[in-house]
Amino acid sequence: MQFSEILASLPSIDHLAAIELYASNDQTNAIARIENKPGSAGSVRVYHALLQEFSGITVDAAIKGLELYAEHTADALAFPGKHPNIDRLIQVKVSGQVLNAKFIAT
Repeated sequence: MQFSEILASLPSIDHLAAIELYASNDQTNAIARIENKPGSAGSVRVYHALLQEFSGITVDAAIKGLELYAEHTADALAFPGKHPNIDRLIQVKVSGQVLNAKFIAT
């Protein structure tokens, strides 16, 4: 399946303005904020679905997220830095670091 088809199957994010990500040992300083706006709304939708299923961005969540990003994962691997939200999942998969999150309501 293409990313656009996968995205359409994920839960709605209309209630979210953003998702903030935190290192598991630091809940006060966000390491990333993914805004629900054009250009990053798809990532909010992917991360939201992962967080609903896994309660954090774990290695298993990262693996599933890389599958959800479909063709964009190959592009991220070929061009590091082009897709920071995918790069983050690759880093979690490699490092084993767990990320926690806060949902920011609209």
